[in-house]
Amino acid sequence: MSLLTVGSVAFDALETPFGKTDKIIGGAATYITLSASYFTPNNNLVAVVGDDFPTEMIDLLKNHGVNTEGLEIRKGEKTFFWSGKYHNDMNSRDTLEVQLNVMEHFDPQIPAAYQDCKYLMLGNTAPAIQRMVLERMTSRPKLVMLDTMNFWMDIAMDDLKAVLPMIDVLTINDEEARLLSGDYSLRRAAKTIMAMGPKTLIIKKGEHGALLFQGHQMFFCPALPLEEVFDPTGAGDTFAGGFIGYLAKTDNISFDNMKRAIVYGSAMASFCVEKFGSERIVGLTQEEIKARVQEFVLLATFDV
Repeated sequence: MSLLTVGSVAFDALETPFGKTDKIIGGAATYITLSASYFTPNNNLVAVVGDDFPTEMIDLLKNHGVNTEGLEIRKGEKTFFWSGKYHNDMNSRDTLEVQLNVMEHFDPQIPAAYQDCKYLMLGNTAPAIQRMVLERMTSRPKLVMLDTMNFWMDIAMDDLKAVLPMIDVLTINDEEARLLSGDYSLRRAAKTIMAMGPKTLIIKKGEHGALLFQGHQMFFCPALPLEEVFDPTGAGDTFAGGFIGYLAKTDNISFDNMKRAIVYGSAMASFCVEKFGSERIVGLTQEEIKARVQEFVLLATFDV
C-alpha cells in the first residue's frame, strides 16, 4: 500500500567520539523514506529544500524508489541545517547550530497523486504543520502516525494536544512521554497519552529498546547490542520508517502485526547507528535485513 511522508529534508553536520562530518544529507523525512523504501515501493515524499540542495542527493532518494514530486525546491533560499555534537555516552548531544531557512515557512502542498495514500507518516515538525497536512488530505488515510519531540511540548503544547485526536499512532521517547503525561511511570504515562487521542503509542528508549502500547496490550522490543555505534542521528526516524513501511507492505494494522513492525523498525535503526548519517541505510540488501531481524528473534525468544 502507498505511504506518504511529510517532514524535513536537510543538511546535518555531525560530531561524535568517532569523528565528524561536514554537511551531509539529513532530516526526518530523509531517514523515514529511505528506511521505508525497503518495504513499500509506493513511497511518496512532501518536503522543502533550498536551491543549494544537490541534485545527486535528490537522485539518491529517487534511486531508492522515493517519489519526489512533492519535494519543493525554493529558488534563492537555503536548506534547513542542523549541527550537533554527541557526548561520550552517545545518549546525549549538544545542538551547536540551527538554521531554519526554508523550514521557517514550510507550507506543505499535497500533490493530487498522493491524495489516495493509505498510510501517512508525519515526521517531526511543528504540530500546526502536521495538522495542516491532515486537513489538506481529501480523504483520511487508513493509518496516521506522528512523531514529535520535547521542543514542541515546550513551545507548542496546545497545538500538539489539538492534533493528537486526529492520529492513530504516536511515537516519542521516554523523556517526552513523561513530559507529555506528567507521570514518571511509563505504563501510567501511556494510558494518559492514549486518552489524549492516539489509539497506539510507541515509547522509544534508545539503546534500551522500544515499548508498544494499545489499549490494555503492551509489547517490548529490545535493542540489539552492537559492537560499535558511530552516530545515533536519525535512528528514531529510521525506526519509524521501518515500522510504518512494514505496515504499509503488509496492509495489516492489527496489534500482532504492529509487534512484528516494531521489530523491523528496530532492525532498521540498528543499521542506521553503525555509520554516519544515512550512509548505512543506503544500499542495504533484503538478505541483510532478514538476517538482522533474525538476530532480534534469537535475542528475545525463549521457552518456558
